[in-house]
Amino acid sequence: MKKLSLVFALCFSLFTFSQEKTFEITGTLIAEDSNLPIESATVYLERVKDSSIVTYTISDKNGFFKLEGRTFDESLNFYASYVGYGPYLKKIKIDREKIDLKTISMQLDNQLKEVLIKSTAPITIKKDTLEFNVKSFKTKKDATVEDLLKQLPGVEVDEEGKITVNGREVNKILVNGKPFFGDDPTITTKNLTKDIVEKIQIVDTKTKSEAFSGEAGDKENKTINLTIKEENNKGVFGRVAGGYGTDERYEYAGMVNLFDNDRRISALAGGNNINSPGFSFGELNKMFGGASMISINSNGSFNFDGRSFGGGQGITTSRSTGLNYADVIGETVDIAGDYFNSSSNSENETITERETILADSRFFTNSRSTSNNDTDSHSANLEFEIETDSTFQLNIEPSFRYSKTRTLFNSNDETLDEDLVLTNQSSVNSDVESYARDFSTDISATKRFGSKGGFVRAVVNTNVSKQEREDMLNSVAEIFGDLPETIIRDQFTDGDNSSYGVSTEFTYRLPIIDKKFFLNFEYQFSVDKEKNRQSTFDFNDIEEDFTDFNTELSTDFEYRDSRSIPRIGATYNGEKFYSRLDVGYNIRTLENNDLLRPQFNVERQFKNIEASYRVNYRFSPKASLYGGYSLRNNPPAIRQLQAFTDVSNPLSIVIGNPNLEPSNRHGFYGGYNGFDWQKRTGFYANINASFTNNQVVSKTVVDPETLVRTTTYENVDGNYNFGFSATYSKEVKKDTLKSVKFNLRARYNRSRNINFNNNVQYASTINNITPRLGVDFIWNKVMDIKPYYELVISNNAYDIDAFEDRNFTSHNAGIRTATFLPKKLEWENDIRFNYNPNVAEGFQKSAWFWNSTLTYSLLKDKGLISLKVYDLLNQNTNARRIATQDYIQDSQSTVLRQYFMLGFSYKFNSLGSKGETGDDDFFFF
Repeated sequence: MKKLSLVFALCFSLFTFSQEKTFEITGTLIAEDSNLPIESATVYLERVKDSSIVTYTISDKNGFFKLEGRTFDESLNFYASYVGYGPYLKKIKIDREKIDLKTISMQLDNQLKEVLIKSTAPITIKKDTLEFNVKSFKTKKDATVEDLLKQLPGVEVDEEGKITVNGREVNKILVNGKPFFGDDPTITTKNLTKDIVEKIQIVDTKTKSEAFSGEAGDKENKTINLTIKEENNKGVFGRVAGGYGTDERYEYAGMVNLFDNDRRISALAGGNNINSPGFSFGELNKMFGGASMISINSNGSFNFDGRSFGGGQGITTSRSTGLNYADVIGETVDIAGDYFNSSSNSENETITERETILADSRFFTNSRSTSNNDTDSHSANLEFEIETDSTFQLNIEPSFRYSKTRTLFNSNDETLDEDLVLTNQSSVNSDVESYARDFSTDISATKRFGSKGGFVRAVVNTNVSKQEREDMLNSVAEIFGDLPETIIRDQFTDGDNSSYGVSTEFTYRLPIIDKKFFLNFEYQFSVDKEKNRQSTFDFNDIEEDFTDFNTELSTDFEYRDSRSIPRIGATYNGEKFYSRLDVGYNIRTLENNDLLRPQFNVERQFKNIEASYRVNYRFSPKASLYGGYSLRNNPPAIRQLQAFTDVSNPLSIVIGNPNLEPSNRHGFYGGYNGFDWQKRTGFYANINASFTNNQVVSKTVVDPETLVRTTTYENVDGNYNFGFSATYSKEVKKDTLKSVKFNLRARYNRSRNINFNNNVQYASTINNITPRLGVDFIWNKVMDIKPYYELVISNNAYDIDAFEDRNFTSHNAGIRTATFLPKKLEWENDIRFNYNPNVAEGFQKSAWFWNSTLTYSLLKDKGLISLKVYDLLNQNTNARRIATQDYIQDSQSTVLRQYFMLGFSYKFNSLGSKGETGDDDFFFF
């Protein structure tokens, strides 16, 4: 029966396509008041019957537009829309293939008050805002905001949920202008459904005070604001889901949202034992968007890539709960807050074999370790936005964090010389319990003056934290050879680390040209204080307790880092051109008072110039060119400056260097972003480079007899990094239902690093080239097919004879498919293949990874029942081989294995009409 339904649907589709007519509609838009062409106006066609969008485009700089498509309608409604001008409407009869509308004159909006046109443009482009009308973009049933974003032109969503708009990364998502569950955008995009959203607005990312003062935002990042429909601002909606599978695998999740006009309350809860620490409802794209998989790195490593699953190692069981609240108090105060509690348990076992290459010899290290980690954390955030009048804004943002962690760890290591003679070995067993508390408050006050864009701002940031740690350690280290030695440790360490930091900043912006050119005067003063005490006690056999204080393995110091930075700058913010230059002078003092080793006290002062410049030129709302420069200095870490000898690991000794200098980094970047609405093509390119002097690097010397490693630190010059990337996308609509999208991306990176190998300085130069091609075949309501292929070519070259140059090539390919026939049934697959011919003989060179899910909708599409398979081919492995300049390492650890899971989810919605509760399901936890 299902096969007959599929055949019938295909035949019906073919019959429908045969009745469609091809059309091409052209014309030019001009402004009636100036007779000049109108650029970036939205031009679109709607069906007369149901007002659904047929096709749309954006006029170019000459006001020209071209609409292409296919339809079986006799007539279509033609619309032209542009901000500040009244909409233009005309009913067009589709009676020929090419239709020329000649010149269309757009009238000012105030001249058309008597004309009422309810249709809304699919896209509206303003100076700094890109706005999408949600109803104009069709998605599958039960679509989330993430599903919707994938349909928008110029918007890309990768497998981990990272969003880019015209090549710029989205780093913030708001709901009705307010945050939704903190800083994790995927909670919003993966769990809110499309049907409650009316518009999607995309702007440059700004802080609240920047938006209030009228400053330009972050040109390199974007913010998405989801505007909820007016009638959906009161009611309850949400979803619950659960699943259980083979090998006792399970997951559950639930979210409930209560909207009451300005008040918004949301709660969520979830848990699983399938290595997913995030929150989702379990459908394929949400469950496996960052799924653990096999991959082969460009440097020759072959590893398990599981960013969403605890770093790709071990089995993790986790749960999370959260609460979000937003409201308006009176007429002057906006409040938003959230609370999260999450806990997890991770178990892992790792086996590693490493060959270390020295300038004149080599040695081998074998290790095996197991770990069990339990973590429980709480976080709470509040935001108060207070505007007493139109010229003054106060923002207060307190935040609190608490976590408790316990880790059981044991390992066994052995080191052999190049003749495979055992030289040293060690075993470690530890039980570490730690607590951490952190409280911070960010306060900013902004006062605008005049009408030209001037303002003053004061910012105070404070942070107080405290960490406590108890470590039970039992270890044995044995050194063989002519002077054998055995080091046995049975110890208890009581650690107490507290810190306090305060940063104040004052900004005065003086307008020179009304709302365009400004002088900026800033002063920043910051102080960070830290007290660190680690008291180690050896076990006393007579007293049968840890009573013998071990000075050598204990620390007790006070650290202070103070910075005084005056800055001056200039900003120009024109209609198309933006530029900002800032120059500062950083006076920095580092002090370390060692209470156990006064001879190692450190006080250093560094004085450096800091500078930054950024520029952006907007050719049109569709294309822009940007660039920038920065000069930054970073002081060495206090532990790198402390000259005492750290022997906490007797086989790896660390000694600080009090003569280190701060590093100076010169950074350059630039790029181009453009999206052609007429041709449905996007091109994005960027370049970046950095040059670092006085880079702090490790300098390790290996004892040839015992193979004990002693590490210190040095400043080196000559490190640099250069990268270039470009992306080209093209969408071709075959007809009203079918389209093909091409994505071509290429990346090149070159880096040079100065290092030491057994006291010999050398330089390594690494070149990486990574082209990637993807093709998306979309047949609306029938199927999606998205194959891709990626090639990784890497060359590592060294300037000393001890290291051989290495070349690596790896191949990564995959395909994502989705079928939507017969009705109510969806079948989604994610298949990936990796091949690396460069790994050693006998080591796995290739691997397949296949996830699959069947979903059937029921209960009027409110319920979904699913069957999913993780690692269908049962080939998941995290065996990996890593080759660097001075070692080659093979390792493997615990992985999540194949499982089958049956799940069910149900969504509910009682959102009413314009603030009134409707008759739909009303559901509470």
